[in-house]
Amino acid sequence: MNEIIFLVEDAPEGGFIAKALDYSIYTDAETVAELRTNVRDAVTCHFEETEKPSLIRLHFVHDEVIAA
Repeated sequence: MNEIIFLVEDAPEGGFIAKALDYSIYTDAETVAELRTNVRDAVTCHFEETEKPSLIRLHFVHDEVIAA
């Protein structure tokens, strides 16, 4: 495996929630820097060293609500 993709959304209580696509990996954080660290840690815990992806892609999704 070369790459794993995480969908990153704003958490309702503040901070961020990251969910891996195609894997049961989930983490959260208060800042983007903390999120990067937590995602790396989660990936390391989930995969054996020989199966670990070489790239982690964070795809940030931001919803914006406007008045009609």
